[in-house]
Amino acid sequence: MKAALTRRYHFSASHRLHAPALSNDENARIFGKCNNPYGHGHNYELEVTARGTVDPETGLLLDVRQLDRFVSEKVLSRFANRNINMDLPEFRQLVPTTENIAIVIGKTLDDGWGDEFGAAGAKLMGIHVQETDRNGFDLAIGAQDHHHEDSVLNTSFASVTDLDK
Repeated sequence: MKAALTRRYHFSASHRLHAPALSNDENARIFGKCNNPYGHGHNYELEVTARGTVDPETGLLLDVRQLDRFVSEKVLSRFANRNINMDLPEFRQLVPTTENIAIVIGKTLDDGWGDEFGAAGAKLMGIHVQETDRNGFDLAIGAQDHHHEDSVLNTSFASVTDLDK
């Protein structure tokens, strides 16, 4: 039987929303208080969802301890207690919006998923990054979005609305 498992993680990080190609006035107009030169922090929530067949012998979709280690190594160790703009090379020129953070995290997990979980058969289905109680972003992974082949970071990610297509 097919099933989906979602596991939740937390990390704190700071960032500044600032597009280097824009003027200071344009950045202030677009990003408002989030363009503060000193940055600001959030307590992020990350949800990772995998889908596959439940093993009839163990009753498990995948080993959650293995998933925890994988997410900790690939994401939490890099993002937790960091200044995203300064400490993560991907964001030196990329504005660390919730959308871009989700795309980078999704690509990072997707790139290593096959090596880590290939034998288990569970596939990475998507992630959700919650920045504030009002601001979160879902990212479907593995779904082909043929309408946006030039998407950010040249990924094969699609919006959550494309899951049913």
